[in-house]
Amino acid sequence: MSESLRLANLDYDVEDHIALVRFNRPDQRNTFSKQMAVDIDAAMSAADVDDAVRVVVFAGSGGHFCAGADLEAAMSGQLGAGDTFDDLAGDITGVERDSGGFAALSIAQSRKPVIGAIEGSAVGIGATLTLPMDVRVVGESTRYGFVFNRRALVPEAASSWFLPRVVSPGKAMEWVLTGRLIGSAEALSAGLANHVVADDEVVTTALGIAREIADRTSPVSASLARQMIWHGLEASSPWQAHAAESRALAERFASADLAEGISSFFDKRDPAFPMTVPSDLPDVVDRPAQRPADL
Repeated sequence: MSESLRLANLDYDVEDHIALVRFNRPDQRNTFSKQMAVDIDAAMSAADVDDAVRVVVFAGSGGHFCAGADLEAAMSGQLGAGDTFDDLAGDITGVERDSGGFAALSIAQSRKPVIGAIEGSAVGIGATLTLPMDVRVVGESTRYGFVFNRRALVPEAASSWFLPRVVSPGKAMEWVLTGRLIGSAEALSAGLANHVVADDEVVTTALGIAREIADRTSPVSASLARQMIWHGLEASSPWQAHAAESRALAERFASADLAEGISSFFDKRDPAFPMTVPSDLPDVVDRPAQRPADL
């Protein structure tokens, strides 16, 4: 089964259980706008409700992931999709919501695993947008940059929460305060990158990891595990994780998936799990990054 969407700032293609989301502004190094935020939310929403999608992969184009905000448009006040974005996002604590945060949180809330294929420039929102992704495959020449202080801005896309959890608080503080560029080797050693590969192997490697998830794991179990790990970072006690795991295990032990998981193991074959997401996803764990009632 395959499905395609052609949006203003990205292309969305589903094939063999993998949704590939590729930014399509190579001439502008895929710089970010409100319209891109709207398009990312649309792509994530499409993947979330499609039982055929088991994994989402984000990639750039033209040798770059995303070179940050479209500064020329920002200075002119023409970031695009103003009315549409405002209608979708609303405000928060009496001010307009950060469009980067709107996009990043739509990724964070995903029911499906999300993999980033990151090459070339990943600066500003191009860096922070990758933080709620589950696995990041980075090209050897990639340069990350949390450059906000150098532009008289501050971190965005909820990165002041995500970054010190993906890497250490001390490393997050250093990168943000200096605003310096970060090479792929440093990103790998700090945990920002899961894998560093040759630039021309970034997308292939990311799709290979997606293929392993799609072919060999239960979609329901992968979804529950993703939600539990991210939501656990919000929890105040390991007891909350224990409770969530106990609920999920009770459901999994009674599921049709378990029999297939055990049978395929003894048969030495890839499993064919019958349950899908979202149709068969049980309501036993809390989804991450949900908006609190008081915000």
